[in-house]
Amino acid sequence: MTTSQSQTAATGTDPHPAGPQSPGPQPPAPESAGPAGAGTGRSHHDELRRQLGTLTTEAFRSELAEIDQLPTLEIAKLMNAEDSTVPTAVAAQLPVIAEAIDGIAERMARGGRLLYAGAGTAGRMGVLDASECPPTFNTAPGQVTGLIAGGPGALVNSVEGAEDSAEAAADELAALKVTADDTVVGISASGRTPFAVGAVEYARSRGALTVGLACNADSALGAAAEHGIEVVVGPELLTGSTRLKAGTAQKLVLNMLSTLTMIRLGKTYGNLMVDLRASNEKLRARSRRIVELATGAPDEEIEAALTATDGEVKAAILTILGGVPAPAAERLLHAAHGHLRAALRSAAGGHGAGDRTEAEPRTGNGTSTGTPAGAAPEDPGPGSNAG
Repeated sequence: MTTSQSQTAATGTDPHPAGPQSPGPQPPAPESAGPAGAGTGRSHHDELRRQLGTLTTEAFRSELAEIDQLPTLEIAKLMNAEDSTVPTAVAAQLPVIAEAIDGIAERMARGGRLLYAGAGTAGRMGVLDASECPPTFNTAPGQVTGLIAGGPGALVNSVEGAEDSAEAAADELAALKVTADDTVVGISASGRTPFAVGAVEYARSRGALTVGLACNADSALGAAAEHGIEVVVGPELLTGSTRLKAGTAQKLVLNMLSTLTMIRLGKTYGNLMVDLRASNEKLRARSRRIVELATGAPDEEIEAALTATDGEVKAAILTILGGVPAPAAERLLHAAHGHLRAALRSAAGGHGAGDRTEAEPRTGNGTSTGTPAGAAPEDPGPGSNAG
């Protein structure tokens, strides 16, 4: 299997919804005279059913038993109301999420990686988040990676049984040579998926930071990880279909983990994506707009700065606000470990500054915000009308 920015590695599917409720207790099935091991297999499935019966994400909601008889608009309203509860469930976990982000950023600042591991919907969420990091934050290949149980094919097709292998997850991480500078995030709605739990357990044995993202309380995944994020969204509209509220919760949390980590790493300037990779016409236009919002400079100056810096938005802003030539901007950014505010402070302090002595973020109309570029992270930053 190849390693890529959105690497993949094994999958399962959401558990199938429970069948109709039986009218009452049923007599035990007769003992089978089948092949040896049949009883063991039956016991395993009975135990799995028992486990699923304890999970809130698998709970059956009797009040929705006739949902298929409702008008489409009424079903849509019900589903929308269900979805609206997810942010509240995420909010309850914000302290844990923030603590995890600080740990991730600390390790990535040392050259570590952010690695997601999950199966089925959970694995796809990890791969999606990883694949968005290069164009948004110009992350290096492999710096943020998603592993999905079953490999790349599992992104579009179910790979039966893949989620059941903790060993497969360990093998994938061993191939990536996980170290103490890395972070591994196991993702599983149930919180019991062997692939996700196995990934976290292996990563922890290698000294890596571990995060477990589950949608049930007191999960095995949360217990295995250093930071257990358990977003309890409750039973799904469709029994056991964890691509719904659980999947939405996973997306929201992963958005936070990657985005806030990149903010801490200096990949943004205020709320501007100054490290984006302009790989198409839309992003090239966005690059110009970001420079304009940050500096208020005229189009000709923006074009000249972007040309001189080979399209690097962060460096272009530094050449304009710091009054330094492109080579000096590159050196200042390198010395500041990519943090534009720190580089602007150096430029304003005379380390290569040109004719501008103040480096202040500006609004989109070209006026200064009145806040020095070296102000604390709480300051308003560049133009408040950034979209």
